[in-house]
Amino acid sequence: MEREREPGTVVEVGYAQGWDLTARAPWRPLSAEEARERDAAGLPYVAEYRIPGREAPVEVRLVSWPDHHVGLWVYDEQGRRTHEADYRLLDGDRLLTRITRIWRYAGPDTAEFDEEAPQVTYTLHPDTRGIVSHAPRGSKGSRRETLADVPDGEKWRDRPAFEDWPVISAQVQGLAEPVTLRAAATVAGRGADTDTDTAVDTEPAGLWRAPRPGTAGPVDALFRPGTRMTTSAYPDMTVVEPRRSGTLNVPSGLLAIDCPHHAKGPRLTVAVPPGEHVLEEAQIAFGYHCMYDDRWVDTTEPTAVRLRVSEEPAVSWEMALAPEDDVRLLQNGHAYGFGTDGATGAFADAVAWGPLQERVDGAMDHNDPDDAEDFTGSMFLLRTREPESGAELVAFAVCSDGYHPAWVGRSAEGDVVGVVVVVDEMPALADAP
Repeated sequence: MEREREPGTVVEVGYAQGWDLTARAPWRPLSAEEARERDAAGLPYVAEYRIPGREAPVEVRLVSWPDHHVGLWVYDEQGRRTHEADYRLLDGDRLLTRITRIWRYAGPDTAEFDEEAPQVTYTLHPDTRGIVSHAPRGSKGSRRETLADVPDGEKWRDRPAFEDWPVISAQVQGLAEPVTLRAAATVAGRGADTDTDTAVDTEPAGLWRAPRPGTAGPVDALFRPGTRMTTSAYPDMTVVEPRRSGTLNVPSGLLAIDCPHHAKGPRLTVAVPPGEHVLEEAQIAFGYHCMYDDRWVDTTEPTAVRLRVSEEPAVSWEMALAPEDDVRLLQNGHAYGFGTDGATGAFADAVAWGPLQERVDGAMDHNDPDDAEDFTGSMFLLRTREPESGAELVAFAVCSDGYHPAWVGRSAEGDVVGVVVVVDEMPALADAP
């Protein structure tokens, strides 16, 4: 007797300009032709895959070619996201599977992203092995990391044509084969351009966006006396006059920024005019209630250090990058920088880094008074000088280990006017909208 063939799975594909993560709904629906035009023009759009009769989508894909990004969410029947994929467009036509995250839920009533839901995260790199992070007890439990042996055939895929995207959820959720795609009807939805839709120009708070690299924020304001700023801990802060801490001689015209304990440095370099440049320390004043002795305390704390190259104002700020850094690979809000496990950074002449770094070791590790000049009451710690060239290194303290970005300010003509490292939390402008 011939066995009856399984009917397979029908999946409807619809398109929109955006996706509301909170409502799990498309925003500003598009026809397939409109989405194809946006794809060709490099405008962001989403593709939504649904099984007829199922309330939650099975898969949603965000495409944003200008951001070198394609994002993917897979949903279960309860409307919870179970898989995330972050693809990055590199070399013009290849997609790197940069990050994959998987959540396992204990049952149908477990909340999305429950703190105890086991997680596995794959973080892959273009030219090196990646990392697999296992969190079997969820986000608050311990993590175990191992090297990721992912074949190139799984790590990379060619950029698909508009209509050639694979249905990842078919594999993840084991949909019955064959999976048949058909166009979904375009209906008015959130943000639809209709006469009755009053919210046509209002983006939902939960709108899914492509990841963007971190930005400098208002770093120039840290050096502008009278500017009011705020943090979650201290809502009322006022910038005071920056403290000048002498100068730094960079005779080679190549500034280094790195931890002064790194003999292999410098990691970051920036071309500046050869010669001496001003060292400054940003200061901010604020008050707080001291619980220990029940009194109000007014204090002034440092927020950033700067090598000021020019009196011209900075009209733009950019991230200082090492040759191997690729901003297309950064996660949302992340930045490249220099690493330290001693809460210390340095500005220095890059060409003389080796002998200058050796003198730092002599001063810090062996207390050799001939190797360095100390600073008093400042985030700047010490200065070393290479006798023959006159090249200098000035070390400064930061408030934590880890990575710290350096921000390069440029004038309207594109010239470097300063380099800033924020040493603690970056405040926000108090009067910002």
